[in-house]
Amino acid sequence: MTPTAPPHHLPLAEPADRYRAMRLVRGFEEQALDLVREGVIAGGIHPYIGQEAVAVGVCAALRGGDLITSTHRGHGHVLAKGASPHRMLAELAGRVTGLNRGRGGSMHAADFSLGILGANGIVGAGAPIAAGAAWAEARAGRDTVVTAFFGDGALNQGVLLETFNLAAIWRLPVLFVCENNGYATTLPAAGAVAGGAVERARAFGIPAQAVDGMDCEAVLAAAAGAVERARAGDGPSFLECRTYRFEGHHTMERRLKLGYRTAEEVAGWRERDPLPRAAAALDPGEADRIDAGIGQLLADARTFALASPAPDISSACDYLYADGLRPRAGVTL
Repeated sequence: MTPTAPPHHLPLAEPADRYRAMRLVRGFEEQALDLVREGVIAGGIHPYIGQEAVAVGVCAALRGGDLITSTHRGHGHVLAKGASPHRMLAELAGRVTGLNRGRGGSMHAADFSLGILGANGIVGAGAPIAAGAAWAEARAGRDTVVTAFFGDGALNQGVLLETFNLAAIWRLPVLFVCENNGYATTLPAAGAVAGGAVERARAFGIPAQAVDGMDCEAVLAAAAGAVERARAGDGPSFLECRTYRFEGHHTMERRLKLGYRTAEEVAGWRERDPLPRAAAALDPGEADRIDAGIGQLLADARTFALASPAPDISSACDYLYADGLRPRAGVTL
């Protein structure tokens, strides 16, 4: 019998809510790492551990009907936007109860009902999708805001710069969020990006600022202003969230034993871990109670994912093509 995921609601209005969401993302990623080691998740993952304040801070500034596009390191974005950890873990494990019936996996999770237009394995490729969605929403007369998450490695992708240009010209309601964790795979950003991230966006006339990506409240404050501007029809904004991934670019790094970062560098960033900072602002004992609740939630998610069946091989060609599409008025097929 195929299990059913319980309903999931993720409020982000209060500091305790945001700590809970960051703890959920952290615990989810730690559990996913365990399942990679056990061979349950094939192919590995790109861990989001260390960057939780960015996803949660930005998503806390959004409404439920707002949209996001994500990246290959997208579990945090998807969970912060409200996706069920049960269904997300099942997706990573390739089970039919997953967000995308086990066909999307780690780098392509989506849930249109929550405004999650999808993670994307191509660097920078979510930005033009976000711009297209923003254009469509604006044309429909809605005040929807679309957020495009991407890493510092996308700053050298032409498609991102082309999207900056169109978003600025058309005054699209897009929030561009660059998660600058210092490395594009193993290449330091300082050796790959001429100038700065903020300056690149400003060159297109896009208001841009850098923010401490290890501080959820700082990210929220910056994102809230940008979202308000977009919703008012004043066009796109750009945030460079300076953050750090505590784990490797990909789980394969442990096997390859790549040595491009010093232990001292990693330890220094761990001292700025966003979770203890957020926990310190809560009432005594509140963080411990939240941690216990998240621990049980993730234990249940693991049970759900492992109890779910894999897709039947006879259905391998299902869901490859869209159907039921209706053209816009004035379009002739």
